Amino acid sequence: MNEKMSNRISNLFQEAANNLNKTDSEWVEIITNFSLKEVPAANKLTGKEQMLCILSALLGCQGLGEFYNRLHAALEMGIDPVAIKEVLYQATAYIGIGRVYDFLIAANQVMEQHKIELPLAPQSTTTADTRFEKGLEKQVSLFGEGMIQRQTETPPLRQNINRWLAGNCFGDYYTRTGLNDQEREMITFCFLLAQGGCENQLRGHTAGNFGVGNGKEKLYSVVEQCMPYIGYPRSLNAMNIIDEVAKKFENQ
Repeated sequence: MNEKMSNRISNLFQEAANNLNKTDSEWVEIITNFSLKEVPAANKLTGKEQMLCILSALLGCQGLGEFYNRLHAALEMGIDPVAIKEVLYQATAYIGIGRVYDFLIAANQVMEQHKIELPLAPQSTTTADTRFEKGLEKQVSLFGEGMIQRQTETPPLRQNINRWLAGNCFGDYYTRTGLNDQEREMITFCFLLAQGGCENQLRGHTAGNFGVGNGKEKLYSVVEQCMPYIGYPRSLNAMNIIDEVAKKFENQ
């Protein structure tokens, strides 16, 4: 990003924040007390997990202005820039290039303000020749042997998308270093939760979270941490799905 664009983005967000303090100080006080004090104090996630959830939820709901603010806070807390970039990269598979692009530009601008040298160290562990194989291995490790059947027994019209899910979604992103499996499943849950309208996928990744050790109590904490940024309706819907999937696990 060139210096002119960087300054323009920085000034835009700073001006907006200053104006809100002048025009809507009561609103600023309410959201500050709730989202930055009451909710984190009641939360059982680590500081890193809280910030990864917030950033992921803001990507999912397209809250660019607050993402900018929370990213500054995350870096000041000492959250690894690599982990933050991995959130952005993985979001591409779940919300698309069109909705990640502006966030990636904003993130680079914020990181440059924090004197972080870009580009960061590469995190990829696959090549063009291994991405499908390694991606399918990751799918199987997270979701079971049924993932292989999606490749061998899929209807012809689903062959491309199922292959891309293995090679791109999992091979290009989930196999990267910088985040572990628990963290990757947690942020995926947040992308889906914050978007809304992805209930089937949220069920699948709730089960995926259970499989990597992110249990019911932890996922409730994840939803609670995201709730100030996405609202009550999507949060309550997600809790219902957690309960639904947990009940199935209990009955197995």
